[in-house]
Amino acid sequence: EVQLQASGGGMVQPGGSLRLSCATAKFPFGDYAIGWIRQAPGKEAEEVSCIDLSRDGRTWYADFAKGRFTISAENAKKTVYLQMTSVSVEDTAVYYCAIDQSCSGYGPAQYDQWGQGTLVTVSS
Repeated sequence: EVQLQASGGGMVQPGGSLRLSCATAKFPFGDYAIGWIRQAPGKEAEEVSCIDLSRDGRTWYADFAKGRFTISAENAKKTVYLQMTSVSVEDTAVYYCAIDQSCSGYGPAQYDQWGQGTLVTVSS
C-alpha cells in the first residue's frame, strides 16, 4: 500500500516561511509524480504544485504559488518538499501530498491517492 505522510505544518506569521515534507514509501519513488494539494476551511481543495519524478523532475505550480513556493525532491530520502515563502492568511489550509502518473495541472481529482495532511495556519 502506497504511503504518503505530510508534515511540517504549523503556525507562521504573514510574510514568513515554512517547509512542508512528504515522506513516501512502498512505491517506486522515481516512477511517479507527487503533488501538493490544499484545502482551506469551507473551501474546495485546490492543487498547489507538482513534481514529476519520472520526467526529470518537471514541475508545475498553481498561479498563486508561482514565485512564492518551491517544490523539490530528495531521492535518497524518498521525500518531496514544499518550501513556502511570503505566506499570507490566504495560504491557511490543510496541505496534503498525493501521487499521480504525471503532473497535468488538472486539479486534485486527478490524483490517485492522498496522504494525511498537515495544517498550516498563517496568522499574526
